[in-house]
Order: sequence, then structure tokens, then C-alpha cells
Amino acid sequence: MQPALYDAHNHAQDDRLKPAGDSLWRDIRSVNIRRMVVNGSSEADWPSVLALARAHPEVLPSFGYHPWFIRQRTPGWKGTLVKFLDEMPSAVGEIGLDRWIKDHDLMDQEQVFVEQLRLAAERNLPVTIHCLKTWGRLHEILSAGPCPACGFVLHSFGGPPGMIHSLASLGAYFSLPGYYAHERKKRQRDTFLQVPLERLLIETDAPDQPIPPERVRFPLPDEEGRPVNHPANLPAVYDFAAELLDKPLLDLAATIEHNFNRLFGALIRAGAKAGHELEKNTNSTLATGLTSGIHSA
Repeated sequence: MQPALYDAHNHAQDDRLKPAGDSLWRDIRSVNIRRMVVNGSSEADWPSVLALARAHPEVLPSFGYHPWFIRQRTPGWKGTLVKFLDEMPSAVGEIGLDRWIKDHDLMDQEQVFVEQLRLAAERNLPVTIHCLKTWGRLHEILSAGPCPACGFVLHSFGGPPGMIHSLASLGAYFSLPGYYAHERKKRQRDTFLQVPLERLLIETDAPDQPIPPERVRFPLPDEEGRPVNHPANLPAVYDFAAELLDKPLLDLAATIEHNFNRLFGALIRAGAKAGHELEKNTNSTLATGLTSGIHSA
């Protein structure tokens, strides 16, 4: 029996996945990926994320300004972000802090990050957070608040183990990528052994963070022939997580499903309700038009 799978973080809108065409989504459905959080990174790709969410029921859209791209933001970026969040039930992300970027401006990053975090807190929307080499400052900002009551995801968590308990108390979920299956990622694997199971999520980060070649189930080259991470490799990430944590796969999958729905469930329910209302209104309009046509005849 193939369990229902949940990808807490990917970028399915990325151009590197386009060579796969419609087969990408056939592959995704073939492995029973029930939901995936597709994260926007800037104003440039938010329309693509929205289009995917409208076309594919698996997609839970998320809109945010990634620290790598904040220098490209327009003066009205925040108003544009609000408009996308209003289009359909959505999360906020990918946002964050990153000292790894060459010539980084951490003060500018913090300003954009805090504005988006406040927006998420005001609306009680889940947030996906990227952090590299600035865990102490991130912890300070999250501790000062406000944070969304529903919680937030620390995508590909690579912070110090000593922060796990404190971050969890602030609402953190810790997302494990298949990339950590590479032998050189032993420190990160050891860290995830200390993450409480009730705070664990799993991600592909597709098309980035490829899993080890021997674990790849869906090889996919980009337009230049270089391998990229196919989101349908998610079952291989689940297998890796089950091995790492020494848990039966079905038990782990049930735990991940529960955690995912605890964090994102309100958005999923809101999306289902909005879809039902749209269908009801459409049917009502069609019925009215039919009745009018009969009367006019």
C-alpha cells in the first residue's frame, strides 16, 4: 500500500522542471503525493505559483520574498504580495535570512523578513523560513515576535541542535530534505535525530537539493542536460527518513500527514470550501441561464 505523501517545500514552478511537461504531474500522482507546498521566491515567479495552484489540486501555494532576491523588489512589493495572498488560500514563503550570500545586506534582509512575518502573523498563515549562517539572529527575531499562531516551517533545518526545543516552543516545524542523505551531511542527520517527531516534516526542495544518485527514482535532466531533483522523488526521501529515524515507513508517513495537516490544514480546508463555493456559484449561473433560455423559447 502506497501511503499518502506530503512535500513541505518545493519550487515546482521552476523553469528547470519544464522539460518534463505533463509527465511531471503524472509522475507526482503515480506516487500518491497528496499535497505539496510550492514556494514562490519573488514577484517574478508568484504568477507561476498561482497558475500551478489553479491547475493542480495537489499544490498549496506559498508567496514570499526569498532573501536572495530582495534587491529586485519593486516599491509596491508588499501590496503585490497581499494581492496574491488574497487570490486563494495561501501560505507565506519562502522568506528568511542568509549570511552566505556574497555582499549580503542583513539589515535589508531583516526588514523584508519582519514585514512578511508580521503579515503572516496578522493573518495566521503558515510561514516557510530559509536560514543560512544566521540562526542566532533568526531566533532573536522569532522570539520577539509576532509569529503566526499556527506555526512555521524551518526549511532544510541546519541550525544547532541546542535551539530545537526553543524553536519548537515558538511554533517551529523542522523539514528534512533528501539532500541530507548524502554522506557529507552527517551533522545535519545527527541533528534531525533530536527533532521531536510531532514537529517533523519532509521535503524535496525540487528542483534543488538532489538526493544521492542511487536513491533517484525519477531521473530528470534540465534543458542543458544537467540532472535536477524531480518532485516525484519524494518517496525516496520518506525512505531515507524512515531509515534515519528507525521507524516503519507507514508509521512515519502517518505522523508526517498529521503534522502537515496540523500546520497547513486550515488552508487546505479553506481552499476546499472556496472551490465548493465556486462550483456552486457556477452551477447556479448555468441553471439560471438554462431557465432563462427555456422561458425565452
